[in-house]
Amino acid sequence: MSLSPFLRLPLTDLTGCLINHQTYDKCGKFEMKMMDCLEAYGMERGKKQCADLIADFQECVGMQKQLLRFHAMRTERYKQWLAGERKREELFAEPPRVDAY
Repeated sequence: MSLSPFLRLPLTDLTGCLINHQTYDKCGKFEMKMMDCLEAYGMERGKKQCADLIADFQECVGMQKQLLRFHAMRTERYKQWLAGERKREELFAEPPRVDAY
């Protein structure tokens, strides 16, 4: 994930603020902490000083660990079904009611 535009032009300065995660509740705080840290240390030094905040933000946006966990749980349930430890009906949990949220 690049932190700065490939080609810096006045147009990128004008439109750079249009695409961010501040409007989403999920990753807005992570982005703000990361940007505050990068602003304090600068781009080059900030990549080292703010590496943990950058990694947290990238995980929030990309959900790599969450997807790996999901695939591991799905694979384990499938292995249990193949070994006969689970029935076909118990392979996946029942979905919640439609109005449960």
